[in-house]
Amino acid sequence: RSDGWKTYEGELIWRDYAQNILCQFPSYPEETYRDAIDDAKLWRNPNRGHIIQEELEAWQMGRTGYPIVDAGMRQLWAIGWMHNRVRMIAASFLIKHLLIDWRHGERWFWDTLVDADYASNGTNWQWVAGTGVDSNMFPRIMAPLSQSEKFDAAGYIREWVPELADLPDSEIHDPSDDCRPDDYPDKIIGHRAARERALQAYRDMKDG
Repeated sequence: RSDGWKTYEGELIWRDYAQNILCQFPSYPEETYRDAIDDAKLWRNPNRGHIIQEELEAWQMGRTGYPIVDAGMRQLWAIGWMHNRVRMIAASFLIKHLLIDWRHGERWFWDTLVDADYASNGTNWQWVAGTGVDSNMFPRIMAPLSQSEKFDAAGYIREWVPELADLPDSEIHDPSDDCRPDDYPDKIIGHRAARERALQAYRDMKDG
């Protein structure tokens, strides 16, 4: 069988897996399965801080300062769809770079995706967050820059983040201060600092 068929078959299996989880846990898209994470207060709550709310809104509107994340979120807002890889990158960024509760992302995707599926949406978000019934994925933190360099060779960022369209290939994935246009935001948080903050929060949760 072709690689395309194998990919399609795998997605059907994942869809059925999500449906099975929802049948067993009807509140799965709304309630963390691993209670310890909620109990440890791992998440930064946008409802309790103006800065955190601004960070959530920057993610929603594609203004994080990370071009691959911003391209995906702008595409989502414009046409209600983005590729699965970019969905994972954007979800990982919200959860691990910003430490914002996965349910805020789940609700946003549910409201904006034209192909939103209740079971799959909740399952995918809990999988990325490491809060679900399957393996704990929280310590796996996707690096937006390396993901962008690996998967965007065809101008995806240039299409959806037009203010960066004229940058050279060497700058498009991570614009330097000298090349960043005035109308494109600085990074909300640096990748290294975000990664260490997330891993430290995870260690504190486990030790607690």
